Amino acid sequence: MREGIELFKAAERLGYQSGWAYQRHFDHYLSSPLPFFAAAGQHTSHIVLGSAVIPMRYQDPILLAEAAGTTDLLIGGRLELAISTGTNAAFDAVFVTVETDARTEAKRRQARFLSAISGEILHTVAEPGQGAAEGSQLRVTPHSPTLRSRIRQGSASLGSAIQAAELGIGLIAGTVQHDQAEGESFGSYQARCIEAFRANWRKQRTSEPPPVAVAASVLVGTTPELREKYAAYDLERRTQGIAASRPKGALEPSSRTNQPPGSQISPVFHGTPDQVIEAVLSDPGLAAADEIVLFLPPAFSLVENIQLLTDLAGTVAPSLGWWPDW
Repeated sequence: MREGIELFKAAERLGYQSGWAYQRHFDHYLSSPLPFFAAAGQHTSHIVLGSAVIPMRYQDPILLAEAAGTTDLLIGGRLELAISTGTNAAFDAVFVTVETDARTEAKRRQARFLSAISGEILHTVAEPGQGAAEGSQLRVTPHSPTLRSRIRQGSASLGSAIQAAELGIGLIAGTVQHDQAEGESFGSYQARCIEAFRANWRKQRTSEPPPVAVAASVLVGTTPELREKYAAYDLERRTQGIAASRPKGALEPSSRTNQPPGSQISPVFHGTPDQVIEAVLSDPGLAAADEIVLFLPPAFSLVENIQLLTDLAGTVAPSLGWWPDW
C-alpha cells in the first residue's frame, strides 16, 4: 500500500491526470480503497484518485456514502468512484446470501447509495428510540456536494452502459466484456457501448454526457528487453485471461480458463513507440473514449511500473495528445 502511494506520487510528477485502483476482497490486492485514497491524497496535490470498480453487491450503501464523502472532503474534491452491479456473487458464504439474485441486489444497493451520496433525506424520525428527536431528517454527513457528479458506472456490456445514462452517472469501460455480437472485436463493441451511453444520455437530459473512460494495457517498449517482457505479459494475458499476472501471495483463481464463457478480454497494446501509437490510433474503442485509464500489470514491481509510466509519458503520450492542461 505504501508502494501504491509512491506510484501515485510518481504519476503526479509525470503529469498524469488521475490514478486508479480497484477493489478485490480476500486477495493480495486492495480490499478497502477509500482509506488508501485518503492517505494518498495527503501525499499528492492535484491528481484525481479513482476507484474502479467497487462491486455494490457486497457494499452497505449508507456506510459507503459516508466513507466516500469523508474521503472526498479530506482530499479536496479529487475522488472519483466507479461502481458496478455485475452478477459476481462469489463470496455469498462470507457476506450472507440475499433473497434476490446478485444483480438485482446490487442495483438496489446502488440506488440507495446514489440517494445517500446526493444528500437526500434517508429517513425522518417518526417515534422515540430511533437515535434522534422525532421529526429529525437523517442525511449522510459529512456531505460532499459535488461528489454525485463524479460517480461512474463500471461497464462490461451494452446494458450497463445504457443503465449508466439512465442513472445520470458517468461511464468507465473495463477490460472484460460480455454480450457482444458474434465475431465483434473488443474495440468495436466498446465503441458501440460508448455511443449507446452518449445517445441515451442526450435523449434523456439536456446536458452533454460526461467524459467516458476506458481501461487499457498500453505498454511502450523503449528497449528490446522491455519489448520482450511486455510481449510475454501479452501472451500470458491471452492464454490465462483474467488469471494472468497475479501479485505474489494472491489467491489461486478457481479456474485457469481464458475468461468466463461468452466474454472477451481486452487486448494489450505493446511494442515500439511507433507500433503502440499505430495500434492505439486504429482501435475503435480507444478512439471513441475521452480518457484512457492505464491498466498496469498487477505483478509488476513499483520500479517497473514507474518506468512504464515514464516511458509512456515521454514517447506515446505527447504524440497522441494525452497531456494535462492544468
